[in-house]
Amino acid sequence: MKQFRTLFIAFALMIGATAFTNAQSKVAHIPTQELVQSLPEYKNAMDQLQKLEKTYDAEIKDMLSEAQSTMQRYEAEANTKTEEENQKRATELQAAQRRIQEHSAQARQDLQKKENDLLRPILEKVRTAIQKVARAKGYDYVLDSTTGTGVILADGYNLTPDVKKELGL
Repeated sequence: MKQFRTLFIAFALMIGATAFTNAQSKVAHIPTQELVQSLPEYKNAMDQLQKLEKTYDAEIKDMLSEAQSTMQRYEAEANTKTEEENQKRATELQAAQRRIQEHSAQARQDLQKKENDLLRPILEKVRTAIQKVARAKGYDYVLDSTTGTGVILADGYNLTPDVKKELGL
């Protein structure tokens, strides 16, 4: 019975020591959004997206202007046209409105896809740099301390200077 008790105490101490060592995980934090936004590649990507967005906006404004002038012309000529012609013109205006809406939706999809295509390599580059620095410094976990991500207190080690150095900033 005494051996069983000694064995149980030794086992409990071993489990406690293991739990204590596992609880000593090193945690760091980094505001990834700020880091990404400080990269020149990000700024270039945002410039490209703004140019594309302006192009789409101009196209949609042209389409709207054209449809509006056609509508005004049709309204001015409505009294001189037959009911059948006016009906046909109304259908034509509805089709133009549908085309504008479809073009607008397609433009939003294209912008979203372009944004994803441009940002994916930037985010991958940042993630790789964070992993490299965290592993080199012996951190087990790195939390994103960007405002609104759920980290309430970030008094631990901030990896930002080390990652910026790794990225050449």
